[in-house]
Amino acid sequence: MARRDYEDDPGAPEANSLVPAASAVVVDGDGRVLLQRRTDNGMWALPGGKMELGESIGDCAIRETYEETGVTVEIMGIVGTYTNPGHVFAYDDGEVRQEFSICLLARPVSGSLHTSDESIEVAWFTPDETDALPMVSSIRKRINDWRSGHGPVVS
Repeated sequence: MARRDYEDDPGAPEANSLVPAASAVVVDGDGRVLLQRRTDNGMWALPGGKMELGESIGDCAIRETYEETGVTVEIMGIVGTYTNPGHVFAYDDGEVRQEFSICLLARPVSGSLHTSDESIEVAWFTPDETDALPMVSSIRKRINDWRSGHGPVVS
């Protein structure tokens, strides 16, 4: 399913759904961050997705990271909460989702990199390498918030 991101865009469609979600800044022992290139918009992003009934936000981040990257993680803390009502995702099925995401800090504990139906590439990057990657501004904000060490952030 295709997705278009709008952030503080007066031409954005009005949100018709609000879904709790989690993402993870997964940092390995060398200080590299795990990213995936998404199939729905072609941009680099943190692993993450919507929370399912019966799971915690931490469990959601662990599940989504494994599903999208093949890496099992342990949650270490929180990077921030991201709830900008001006940030919406428009899907080709008509859903326009307002962002409500908790970004957690995690470390890898097992697994090996693989893509999924949601990711066309998965790789580790140094913080400086992330600067040149195409990504939506909300993902870049999460990475920059982690890099600055001023967490947890509420935005």
